[in-house]
Amino acid sequence: MMNPPLIETQSLCKTFRDFWRRPVVEAVKDLGLCVERGEVFGLLGPNGSGKSTTLKMLLGLLHPSSGNVRVFGKAPQDVMVKARIGYLPEVSHLHAFLTPRETLMYYAALFGMPRQGAVRRTGELLEMVGLTHAADRAVGRFSKGMARRVGLAQALVNAPDLLILDEPTSGLDPIGCREVKDLIHLLSQAGVTVLMTSHLLADVEDVCARVAIMDKGVLRAHGPIRDLLRTPDVIRFSVQGLSEGDAASVRAIIEKHAGHPVQQDYPEMSLEAYFLNVVNRDAPQKAFEVAPFLKP
Repeated sequence: MMNPPLIETQSLCKTFRDFWRRPVVEAVKDLGLCVERGEVFGLLGPNGSGKSTTLKMLLGLLHPSSGNVRVFGKAPQDVMVKARIGYLPEVSHLHAFLTPRETLMYYAALFGMPRQGAVRRTGELLEMVGLTHAADRAVGRFSKGMARRVGLAQALVNAPDLLILDEPTSGLDPIGCREVKDLIHLLSQAGVTVLMTSHLLADVEDVCARVAIMDKGVLRAHGPIRDLLRTPDVIRFSVQGLSEGDAASVRAIIEKHAGHPVQQDYPEMSLEAYFLNVVNRDAPQKAFEVAPFLKP
């Protein structure tokens, strides 16, 4: 018997109304969506497409106007469901007078974690997000990127089975973005389900196996990202070690079989990869260890 999806919505709708109960905005319309256990799923769309409203319904912060939503097979308002979710909002509203260490200890206490375990996990998370050097400085003095790192650590305090990330790389430099994406990969390999939104589509391509695209509250497209992006009727060969003369001979053979001219180009690395190669050329490689952040 197949395991049910970790997240499932059926005919999900959300209509916001004014004081007199008149419909003002139909934010989500007839949304049918499923997220499988252990996958990294991207929820995409322009501003006002209904992404944030959908996330809030999955978190139990908003009630649907109609339709059904299930998380771990239960209603998202269930306290036991909430205990298994980690959430990084688009804007992290942190207590400005607390330090990162105090912030993480505070959230660990909200989850009922024993103090000894909370101290250990706090140290591990601060090391993971690269904030050990600033662990005892007030968060209110942090840059946006550093505050984002605190928010990410907070989302992992409870070793969640489902991690919901709203614009996880917002405010981070390219090195921080790469570290977050590497962490998402490792969490997924360890069995954590990740649902993320981002306007940085290159980041989504790097980490997501499947995506859904919303616009004006309607699901416009969804499926495996490689299937959605594949160009029909086009095949590309990558061959290493050919001279220009050999390449011309091979191209002539292919053109003869295809019956039309064949485009020849040269593979390129992404700007992100080139940037990281330059700045990390002499830096020691950082290895993430996700085991401390998973439930025993």
